[in-house]
Amino acid sequence: MKKHLFLFILLTFFAFQLSAQRTKDALYLKNGSIIYGKLLEISDNNYKIQTADGSLFNFKSDEVDKFLKENPKFEGRKTAGAGFVLEAGVLLGAQNNDLNAPFSFNLVANYTYSKMNIIGIGSGVEFLGSTFSPVFFEYKRLINEKRVTPFVFFRGGALVHIGGNEESDPYDQYYYPKNYKGGASITFGTGISWAKEEIETYLSFAYRYAQTSYRQGNYNDVIYTYKNNFNRLEMKFGFKF
Repeated sequence: MKKHLFLFILLTFFAFQLSAQRTKDALYLKNGSIIYGKLLEISDNNYKIQTADGSLFNFKSDEVDKFLKENPKFEGRKTAGAGFVLEAGVLLGAQNNDLNAPFSFNLVANYTYSKMNIIGIGSGVEFLGSTFSPVFFEYKRLINEKRVTPFVFFRGGALVHIGGNEESDPYDQYYYPKNYKGGASITFGTGISWAKEEIETYLSFAYRYAQTSYRQGNYNDVIYTYKNNFNRLEMKFGFKF
């Protein structure tokens, strides 16, 4: 569990770094123009600046009014359109659970409408005793239109077993393989989102309920079905493009 928590904290710190504002160099020319980019050199009364598209410009000092470092202006959140999300995190359970912090990774295709409403469908990979793929529908509601805003969300769907069936152990005649199956999956929670230029990062906390099962025989060739119910705290961070 400690390893998963360390990984989650490390990736969360990385997400905060990406969401932080980065300054841009701005050359204010005496003719009224403003050139944004990265100032590469100031020498021999010349200013050399590279713009976002890779173009290089040289200006003499008598053409330049002033040079500043500026934070990019927030142009507002996306009002409508398709998006794509990558997210990862852990499903935290009690210390005495066999699986106290399985890792979860998801891909979500979504659509924003009315600026603060987002719907999507997603899938991914999770390990809950065996490998499963969640398939879900998502609805997310932003609380406001600011650069940093809380949100609430709901996901409903199912887990599909993709790990393959176990085989008998030739070195252990008392081991009986498990035949896994998926089940329902429901998530609801809250989080906070940071919008920055064309990318958005977020951190979410949610309650996650999931079902799996497996069939296993015994030495009497009697097959039993065992059901697993997972009640977890889900912590994830994501990047929306």
